[in-house]
Formats: sequence, structure tokens, C-alpha cells
Amino acid sequence: MVNKILMMVVALLLTACVTHDDELMPQSDRTTTVATGDLSFISANTKRFALHPSVATVKVDERVDSDKLNVAMQSALIKVMQDKGYQQVTAQDSPDLLLGFGVALGSEMSDKEILKRAGLVAGLSEQGVDMSQYEKGSVMLVMFQPYQAMPAWRVLTQGFTDLAHQDGKRQPRLESLVNAMLKSVPNQD
Repeated sequence: MVNKILMMVVALLLTACVTHDDELMPQSDRTTTVATGDLSFISANTKRFALHPSVATVKVDERVDSDKLNVAMQSALIKVMQDKGYQQVTAQDSPDLLLGFGVALGSEMSDKEILKRAGLVAGLSEQGVDMSQYEKGSVMLVMFQPYQAMPAWRVLTQGFTDLAHQDGKRQPRLESLVNAMLKSVPNQD
């Protein structure tokens, strides 16, 4: 009986993780993603979303303009959700779901702290990465049902970013990342 329960727990944990950590890929393209929660509350009638009024955190150092990154992250979320067929409304306009996010550099928030605060850790290995050129970054997206304090679904992705060459490529890369992170959210087209 104990072995059966242990096997079920291991199977559940393995199905929640998706790792793309290929030694042949460029260092800046290596990512690890983990998700948890339930998206079954999203139906064909779930059309309207809003950005969560209080779940937007950016923890970066002086090399990154946190205000610009916050705006870029919001823009990426809005664009991806609209591309999926959802309509953005304000939080006061009774949305069907709320989206929040957190972004952190490894120098500002360790995996241990992410696990403590978010309950998830992607665990992207720094082995073989020139950490003088790249910074480990984490992006977490959280989805709430309206009027619920706890998120219904969370996804965390870690990857490497080259802070010296980020400005012109930031928005397309963020949109691509958010699109990949929200892949399991059904389209409403």
C-alpha cells in the first residue's frame, strides 16, 4: 500500500514538471518550467481577464529598470491573453479570471526563497553556464478565480538572461516566454 501511494506521488510530481535543459542549446535559451493547480474553471464562457491589482512583483538589481520591466511584463501578459481570445477589463469590471506575476533575478531571490514564498521551484542548473555573462532569472505567473484569495494555477519558469544585451530584445522575448508559460490556458477564439 505504501509503495502504491509513493508511486502515485512520484508520478504526480513528474507530470507537473517540464524541463528543457539541453547542453547543446545556447545558454540563454535554456529554461526549466514547473506548473501546479487546476485550470478546469476556464470554460467557453470565460472571456474576460484583468491584471491582479496587487500581485505584480519585480525583484531586480540596479542593472534593470524595474518600472520598465513591470510595464513590459504587463504588456506581454495582455498581448498573449488577447491573442488567445480573451478581453481585458479592469479588476472592478467583474473579470472571469485575474492574472498576476512575479519576476526576479537570481542575485535578488534565491531558489530557496522562491520555494518559501511561491511553493514552487524550477531548479534550473547553472552548471556549464558562464555566470559572468548571464543572470539566472525567474518568472512566475499566477491565475486567480474572481473573489478567491489563493491562486487556482501557477507556473514558474527559470532561464538565463544576458543583461548586457537585453533592451531591444526584451519585449519579443517576454511575449514568447509568456506565450509558452500560458500554453495550457485554452484559447477562446
